[in-house]
Amino acid sequence: MNFKSILGIFAAILGFIAYSSYFVVDERQKALVLRFGEINRMVADPGLYFKVPFADTVTNVEDRIFIWENNDRPVQDIASQVYIVDAITLARIVDTRKFRETLGADLGQAETRIAARLDAALRQTYGRRSFDAALSSDRAVMMREIRDEVRKEAVSFGIEIVDVRVRRTDLNENVLEQTYKRMESERNALAADIRSEGEATKTRMNAETDRTYTTKLADARRQSEIVRGEGDGERNKVFAQAFQQDPEFFSFYRSMQAYAKSLGTEGTTFVLDPKSAFFKYFGTAQTGETTAVPPAP
Repeated sequence: MNFKSILGIFAAILGFIAYSSYFVVDERQKALVLRFGEINRMVADPGLYFKVPFADTVTNVEDRIFIWENNDRPVQDIASQVYIVDAITLARIVDTRKFRETLGADLGQAETRIAARLDAALRQTYGRRSFDAALSSDRAVMMREIRDEVRKEAVSFGIEIVDVRVRRTDLNENVLEQTYKRMESERNALAADIRSEGEATKTRMNAETDRTYTTKLADARRQSEIVRGEGDGERNKVFAQAFQQDPEFFSFYRSMQAYAKSLGTEGTTFVLDPKSAFFKYFGTAQTGETTAVPPAP
């Protein structure tokens, strides 16, 4: 083997050793430097670092907030109704050394352990409440309770649970159908109550209207009778005054009115004594003669 070949091999070995002696830490990560499998040091700041070749290995750990989705989780409420919950968990690694010692820096294993604790927290929290509470303002309190329960488990892994959010809470199909029927029955009963109240109000208003109508009509009739009586009185007063001025003309006028009313109908027949006072203004009969009653006009 010539000198150039030996030099080339030596240069390649040096290049490999140089390449194996440094590592780069990204700003989105932290790094654990392991020496023969044991944690030697932790690098939290981004940059270029060196290590002992062959003896040191580097394990990168995420330094960002990551999201775990937990969908279609069956839970029961206090009334044993089963419904489906979708939740998301926001977490980040705050103790890299503990994360490596407990879970081997395996995010998949961390997600499995946290999901199991989340399921238990969901069952405990929902099991103390009714379904209506999960859809009300109590929902925010429930999410805080779930988050605090999961935090107790996560802190032992060096993980901080930033937040837990419930995105969906739905009854399963069987319970959902029963709930729809119950809600329909409640709404029908409410509608019946409203209709009955409306009918009662309608009857009361009709009665009040009829009473007001009857009262006003009676008042109007009373007023009309009063006015009519006053008019008749005034008319009689005028007639009396006229009678006092010319009694004979007044008697003639009244007789003419009586003739018009009595004989004004076609075919009217009277059987009266010709000497009756009714025919006073028809003329005076001579001795031995009868007074003819003129035909009705």
